[in-house]
Amino acid sequence: MATRGRPRTFDPDTALRQALDLFWERGYEGTSLNDLARATGIASASIYTCFGSKEDLFRKVMALYGATSGEPPRRALREQPTARAAIHAMLRATADEITRPGAPHYCMLVLAAPTGAVENHAVREFLAGLRRDQLAAIKDRLARGVADGDLAAPPAGLDAVARYYTTVVQGLSVQARDGATRAELEGVITCAMAAWDTLTSASSHVGG
Repeated sequence: MATRGRPRTFDPDTALRQALDLFWERGYEGTSLNDLARATGIASASIYTCFGSKEDLFRKVMALYGATSGEPPRRALREQPTARAAIHAMLRATADEITRPGAPHYCMLVLAAPTGAVENHAVREFLAGLRRDQLAAIKDRLARGVADGDLAAPPAGLDAVARYYTTVVQGLSVQARDGATRAELEGVITCAMAAWDTLTSASSHVGG
């Protein structure tokens, strides 16, 4: 019996990983469909058929990125026993990920499409939404610390403290992209955690 249609001759998971590597290296606007076709060995028409538009493919790439390089910092927030330990571990996991050998030294959430053409506004807003999710996750972890009793309500408010540490996370990415080493990023993290007691002075007697 004849099979219907042309059989797929590539592995979508492998192609998605190759697309991630290319978007990570070149950014969204620096990556064309022709670039993706060459990197994956797949014709542009097949990319459209399997993944949709370039923007659709990028959104799938970012889901893969979140499940791989983006997971260790989120796991640190979830699994550490206190809010302070969670923030510290999150910062260290972020620094580990953005200085890994063999990968571009930056976070795609921050720098894959910081500016660009008007027609790519939807991509920038998509990434901004992911960064807002990151802020929300940090704020939720601080709120959990308050609920658990290891963190008193910060005088500056949970939102301000969450935004501060979100800013540190994003700044680490810029520093790494500009050549900061893992050891140099650790110095930034040490400074950021030295600010913890000032930002959360009501709970400075509680160990992390």
